[in-house]
Amino acid sequence: MSGVQQGDLVYVLSESRSNPVLVQLAELGLGRIGARVASLRLPSARHSAAQPIRSTGASDAADAYGDLMRTIGPTGLVVDVTVEGILHSPARQELLSTGGRVYMISHEHPEVLERCMPNPDLVDRVGHSLKRLEKAKTMRVTSPAGTDLTVDVRGAPVRGGAGFLSDGQPIAYWPAGLALCFPLENTVNGTVVLNTGDVNLTFKRYFEGPVTLTIENDRVTEIAGDGLDAVALRSYFATWDDPEAYTISHVGWGLNPGARWDSLHLYDKNEINGTELRAVEGNFLISTGANEFADRYTPCHFDFPMRDCSVWIDEAQVVDRGKLLPEFQ
Repeated sequence: MSGVQQGDLVYVLSESRSNPVLVQLAELGLGRIGARVASLRLPSARHSAAQPIRSTGASDAADAYGDLMRTIGPTGLVVDVTVEGILHSPARQELLSTGGRVYMISHEHPEVLERCMPNPDLVDRVGHSLKRLEKAKTMRVTSPAGTDLTVDVRGAPVRGGAGFLSDGQPIAYWPAGLALCFPLENTVNGTVVLNTGDVNLTFKRYFEGPVTLTIENDRVTEIAGDGLDAVALRSYFATWDDPEAYTISHVGWGLNPGARWDSLHLYDKNEINGTELRAVEGNFLISTGANEFADRYTPCHFDFPMRDCSVWIDEAQVVDRGKLLPEFQ
């Protein structure tokens, strides 16, 4: 699907902590096509922060190897099986700057990848959502739990994919199937209620009670709630002592009918990144942390997939209480 042909040179990029099964499967899959496979295994970088970090999409294993990334970029496809992936890392920029292409396989249990196989049918579905989102002025999100969020999406860069590299596309990731935008500065305001059953993907756990986020001009100004979920969020955010950690990174909705909401129960935390839950059809996803398009950078990142939300872009309703409407299917 990503255009690999017999005789092509393809690099498999991994690190010390990569799942060896995924490395081997990537090599076997490429070998079946007849590609020439070269495996690059880098040492995982030393952990430099005082806090544990997860779900950043920015593995730092290759950051010290910019010269190597620039060397391999023009010569062939790079299949990325690092733990966090290089989607948001300087290594990705080095690769793409020399004309390289990157196919990111998320650090998931192989069963997750099998269930969420790249699907050509998602191309039109994702493309339609992205076109509508790109032309929109406002996104509004509500829920019975009390969410009422407004996002000015004018000029916000949009991103999405179907799980493989289309012609001319420099980077893609699997699992996929969601439509996102990165709001510009001072465009996100309102209330988000993370209700029972919603997901904290950074902690890889379901919310067991409501947590209310008050958002003013892109920033979470209050985290309200009495349960463990609220206490843990307040504590983790506070340890960073970083105002940018509280800002909005991206918002969007899931489009993948093969993704399953309850799958997080079935795997150990070290077996998955949880990418599947971001892409569940009809979910609403709001994330905090780095947003390069608003000139904000921080290693603290949260993805919050939410159920039972209703989403509008301008006057068009996209999702009705967690159900993707027919126009966007």
